[in-house]
Amino acid sequence: MIRSRHPEALVRFERLDLADLSSVAAFAEALLAAGRPVDILINNAGVMAVPRRRTTIDGFEMQFGTNYLSHFALTGRLLPLLTAAQARVVQLSSVAHRGGRIQLSDLNYRSGYRPWPVYQQSKLAMLMFALELQRRSDREDWGLTSVAAHPGFARTDLIANGHAGSPPGLFALVSRLLARVASHSAADGALPILMAATLPQAEPGAYYGPQGWQEMRGAPGRALIKPQALDVETARALWSESERMTGVHYG
Repeated sequence: MIRSRHPEALVRFERLDLADLSSVAAFAEALLAAGRPVDILINNAGVMAVPRRRTTIDGFEMQFGTNYLSHFALTGRLLPLLTAAQARVVQLSSVAHRGGRIQLSDLNYRSGYRPWPVYQQSKLAMLMFALELQRRSDREDWGLTSVAAHPGFARTDLIANGHAGSPPGLFALVSRLLARVASHSAADGALPILMAATLPQAEPGAYYGPQGWQEMRGAPGRALIKPQALDVETARALWSESERMTGVHYG
């Protein structure tokens, strides 16, 4: 699409499997070898409400591993290129973070797996990551602007993993009803992410999302951060555990 609209644009594709930390490492090494500073990093990929517990190549629960840990590892590995450019780093969260909690005793949900709470945890982790990254950048003088964003209820193919534990007919019916009254297009859902990535005077640690009902749809603007995302002690503990799990250390 970019090339069709802007034929002069230089667009390059690289292989990156966010369910495999070796792929994350290889991707980062290729960029580090090229040596070109990274101006904007948008950590966007994710999976939603996987019906039955699955794991990544590295044995992490699929949603936590793909939605959060891989992005934590990628950002850490690219830190030299990000600091060289005083980059903007955007983490993709969700309105689902509002019901999330960080289960430090069992981040991988080895017991008691439920699709939606696990998804909520992964998106809360992403928002907490954005805020903690900014605190650490300020303390270590990395020069980063770390922000987060969410698309609201955008009509995309993200929910492609099944019915997440509900009867298929009921889930489909509820999804269709919600889509009619509370969703917006994938293009509109991208606007808060674009705002977070390109707004000239973005405030470090800001969070962007739609401004309509329950932040499900509407024009982009500043979004609501729930209190659990502001828990600095938990954010620090999550960071330490993320470094241990991924083997990636910042600084």
